[in-house]
Amino acid sequence: MRKQFKKAAAAAFAVVLAAGVLAGCGGSSDSGSGAAEGATNITIFNSKMEIQDKLEEKAAQYSEEKGVGVEIYYSSDTVAAHLATRYSSNEPYTISMVDAKDVYALAEEHALDLSDQDWVANTTQAISVNGKVYGFPVCVEARGIIYNADAIKNVTGEDFDPTSIKTTEDFQAICDKLIAGGMASPTGVMKEDWSLAGHFMAEVYEQHDDPDAFIAGIKDGSIKLAEDKKYNEMLDTFDVLRANNYAKDAAISAEREVTEQKLAEGEIAFMFGGNWDWSVINAYDYSENMGMMPVPNNSGDGSNEKMVGGGSKYFFIDNSENTTPEQQQAAKDFLSWLANDPEGQAFVVNDCALVPAFSNNTLDVADPLGKSVKAYADAGALIGNYNYLPDDHYSIVGASMQKYLAGEIDRAGLADEITAYWATAEVGAH
Repeated sequence: MRKQFKKAAAAAFAVVLAAGVLAGCGGSSDSGSGAAEGATNITIFNSKMEIQDKLEEKAAQYSEEKGVGVEIYYSSDTVAAHLATRYSSNEPYTISMVDAKDVYALAEEHALDLSDQDWVANTTQAISVNGKVYGFPVCVEARGIIYNADAIKNVTGEDFDPTSIKTTEDFQAICDKLIAGGMASPTGVMKEDWSLAGHFMAEVYEQHDDPDAFIAGIKDGSIKLAEDKKYNEMLDTFDVLRANNYAKDAAISAEREVTEQKLAEGEIAFMFGGNWDWSVINAYDYSENMGMMPVPNNSGDGSNEKMVGGGSKYFFIDNSENTTPEQQQAAKDFLSWLANDPEGQAFVVNDCALVPAFSNNTLDVADPLGKSVKAYADAGALIGNYNYLPDDHYSIVGASMQKYLAGEIDRAGLADEITAYWATAEVGAH
């Protein structure tokens, strides 16, 4: 089965690669500040927009200090499509930042084996394919319910203990208490397809012991999604979010920035999301005491005491003849600097406000959502991401989730649409 997945992924990349020959390298930008004449020069593709400026600044400093030219590129195109244009013109980046599924699909053909690097021993998030380490984890991200503890205390007069909210009934009770205290609508729900399908619905798969087997069961009909215990328990909690949503009368019109501003400033108390949301929340007059907690549910399997998360974004080093041994070594040195050097570690945590993926980076995470994620990660309380959903899962299942959010279909109808999706969809290579 794995070989079949790999062939499908390679074929898909080949189609994009062929298109890339005609498409050129549009949609990208580079800092142009790090190339050093006569020195070894490396290029880095960044696919995490919110740290682009920080990477450019640090690249210039790193180049000056290390004598290695570093140029940072960014593209708003999909990762696979953008990389295809580079490979088609025989100009691969020295280091590419990709999603986990891209490592599984591309690494054996395009990436350098990093198994001998010393940072491997200090992380549980590196990606290996056939026993070889190819993916360097840039950071850790996780999903759960974001809460505004100050907003809750302002209404209830009591300090909020997120560990007390474990079941759907617990969640409903705190929402009822907030409403009784004068908070009109305690929750917000992001309507974006990536949040609804790629993050919330994905937890239905991820919280099963064997997500592959669960999805295979939906595909072959041996599992009836509408009757699945986890599906119904998670949607019970989603229904609490939906029923108490400040925008429930026009849920599909709610703007992400408005929802996050209401959460930041305490007009609402809860929102499903991830620690990446801090990059939006911190733009507003945010409350001091915020954090993240697992999604409450009644499964009794311990999932309500864990967040779903893990490595988010991965670097790999190009293995082609277009990248010289000197460039490959310089790229290895850069990754080692990020993982092991105090300055590199500080860059990840302090400058980029990311949760480090390496146990030897003990710096305190600055933002409250990141602090929550790091606490769960350090405690071993993360359920692993399922990194193999097809690219169109966001858009197709997301559209079905949006209909459910808006009350246009019921739970059985949602299950029917998701089942119909999986009748033809295939998970990614792994």
